[in-house]
Amino acid sequence: MKDLTPNKADLDAIEIASIDEIRAVQLERLKWSLRHAYDNVPMYKERFDAAGVHPDDLQQLSDLSKFPFTYKNDLRDNYPFGLFAVPREEIIRLHASSGTTGKPTVVGYTANDISNWADLVARSLRAAGLRKGNMVHNAYGYGLFTGGLGAHYGIERLGATVVPMSGGQTEKQVGLITDFQPDGIMVTPSYMLNILEQYRKNGMDPRDSSLQVGVFGAEPWTDAMRREVEAAFDMHAVDIYGLSEIMGPGVASECVETKDGPVIWEDHFLPEIIDPKTGEVLPDGEMGELVFTTLTKEGLPMVRYRTRDLTRLLPGTARSMRRMEKITGRSDDMIILRGVNVFPSQIEEQLMATGGLAPHYQIELYKAGRMDAMRVYVEAEADATDELSKTAAARMLTKRIKDMVGVSTEIIVGEPGEVERSQGKAKRVVDNRDAD
Repeated sequence: MKDLTPNKADLDAIEIASIDEIRAVQLERLKWSLRHAYDNVPMYKERFDAAGVHPDDLQQLSDLSKFPFTYKNDLRDNYPFGLFAVPREEIIRLHASSGTTGKPTVVGYTANDISNWADLVARSLRAAGLRKGNMVHNAYGYGLFTGGLGAHYGIERLGATVVPMSGGQTEKQVGLITDFQPDGIMVTPSYMLNILEQYRKNGMDPRDSSLQVGVFGAEPWTDAMRREVEAAFDMHAVDIYGLSEIMGPGVASECVETKDGPVIWEDHFLPEIIDPKTGEVLPDGEMGELVFTTLTKEGLPMVRYRTRDLTRLLPGTARSMRRMEKITGRSDDMIILRGVNVFPSQIEEQLMATGGLAPHYQIELYKAGRMDAMRVYVEAEADATDELSKTAAARMLTKRIKDMVGVSTEIIVGEPGEVERSQGKAKRVVDNRDAD
């Protein structure tokens, strides 16, 4: 793989500023953000007053722990525009979640918010090894989902050429990559596996592609998947992190020279790690739930937003700002099976380490009598579809999951292509425990 380490001279000054300088910027911006939320969002005024805190009480960063949390349901309860901190006429773009579990969560951006977002995605792409003049194939979905347009504006802000492909039409994706010769691709990691599969169906060697870097986000993925993609394409695979409520893609991003967890752009977002049960703030280095407070958002400020993502905060390496350990699970994605906590990423890790199986899977939860049970649908690799090979692979994966994760599971090994493919974010878990 090509060395894509950026020149220090090309970085924003704040990326390599001293910790003291970064903390001073954060404190100044945090005071503004708390005041902005309190003065302009009725919910925040009510919450702060009920908790007996006022923006003027913040004298140092640690004082933030006195302020109340914000939850995803707060956006639904104030649907559609109740959390906006500026008049609706100053909001120049709206995005929203799919709303599959209730009302959608609506987020709004001022012109300055959109500009900051583009800057941070451009910064993230530069950290990933992309440069002005490069071409980037954007396979994130366009529309109300923040991924497509968030990536699009960042690619353009970087000065690169954007190919606005969006998701789906996998054969066409491969055709355009072959014809246009892009340097990078932005896509969900699960859909990148679909693209890899299409290369192989076409009898093409993915290592012959022009791709030098893949910027993967919007869902948890493992280092095992990173190794799979990097080896298949001979390219760098880096993690970009974001969520709509805080901004969208570009809240944090890995640096290509280290690939040791996304750097949080702390000049715009203040992270905390809390105990997900008690809400207590945990010190850097301890595992817990990630919480963000926005420092520069005008349209939709967020104070101590609980992401449900599980990670830990780590010291900076390639940049001065802190890193977060790669997200491999969420507190609300955790499966509790007969008293054992299981994350889909743990199943994926064992699948990737088992020979004869493709990296596509779906977990089904169901009732076996009165007991919760789990089965995992996987696929045989194209050269291991005979029954003997499938049986051996199923036994090996069953053993690996039992030994490494601690639960018994049924493994169903199907033919290549039988596991449902995602056109964006993968649906890893189907819960049929309440089915008749």
